[in-house]
Amino acid sequence: MESQRPTLLDQFGRQVKDLRISVTDRCNYRCFYCKPVESFGHVYRAGLLSYEELVRASRLFVEELGVEKIRLTGGEPLLRREIEKLVEELAKLPGLKDLAMTTNAYLLPAKAQRLRNAGLKRLTISLDSLKPDRFAEITRHDSLDRVMKGIEAAEKAGFGPLKINVVVIKGVNDDEIADFARFSRETGHIVRFIEFMPLDEDRQWDMTRVVSQATIVEKLKEVGPLEEVGRSYSSETANTYRYADGKGEIGIIASVTAAFCGQCSRIRMTADGKIRTCLFSQNEHNLLERMRRGDSDEQLLDYIREVTWRKESGHNINAPDYQYPERSMSLIGG
Repeated sequence: MESQRPTLLDQFGRQVKDLRISVTDRCNYRCFYCKPVESFGHVYRAGLLSYEELVRASRLFVEELGVEKIRLTGGEPLLRREIEKLVEELAKLPGLKDLAMTTNAYLLPAKAQRLRNAGLKRLTISLDSLKPDRFAEITRHDSLDRVMKGIEAAEKAGFGPLKINVVVIKGVNDDEIADFARFSRETGHIVRFIEFMPLDEDRQWDMTRVVSQATIVEKLKEVGPLEEVGRSYSSETANTYRYADGKGEIGIIASVTAAFCGQCSRIRMTADGKIRTCLFSQNEHNLLERMRRGDSDEQLLDYIREVTWRKESGHNINAPDYQYPERSMSLIGG
């Protein structure tokens, strides 16, 4: 009989099963809703978790604490040198059921097959416009063609269907919702629309710029009859929809207007080794410092359990006293 896996719980009885690891805070794009053109304060190499430290921390989370899924993020994770070597080591962890990565796809043409060979199971591509000029305005990088080649390389390597993440912002790209739905129907990729969240370094976020889940659904219906599928499991971030003819799958991540905090199963680790129990946390917990001062595995496990227990019940984006986290999305990791 198979022994029961350990569990990592918070004070509200939620089990943490998903670990999101930022491997770098650097990015070759400067998306205005995330990272300004002039951005300072990046982490220098000595302050980053080494691959050995990343594997050690991941092993503790997976083998000793019951985490089942790891997602590698950034910044842009493919900027981290020889990232496929880290993927290969993580893929070996007993008990890890899913190993994924979120990328802007710029470097995928050269990396997709290597990542697949190393053991990466899934890829999510960040893509906020299908129009070259608008893509350049959003990312401040004229490279939509390169991203499309990255998507092709990922398909060729056997990643599929891909998830395509679209941050929807009123007056910026909300007129492309139907276009992305058609893109999903034509390619078979899963398009996921994400509400604009207050995590931008320039702090331009405003509730009036949020395109709600309800509005997105109405625009999707312009393409054809839509059916709500719901969430594939209780802590899934995206509410799923499909077109009645079976072509096209859409997810909506409504962190602002329809928060799903009550079922949250995620925890995050920044590139400089800080544990964040919520994307919008005001507090960080320094795991790297404890690792480098020589804490044993048992001491680290006790620390992880302690900070996870204090995980917030939810964010308060819609509260009048909401405060931005000290670090933006590019520094936290998605």
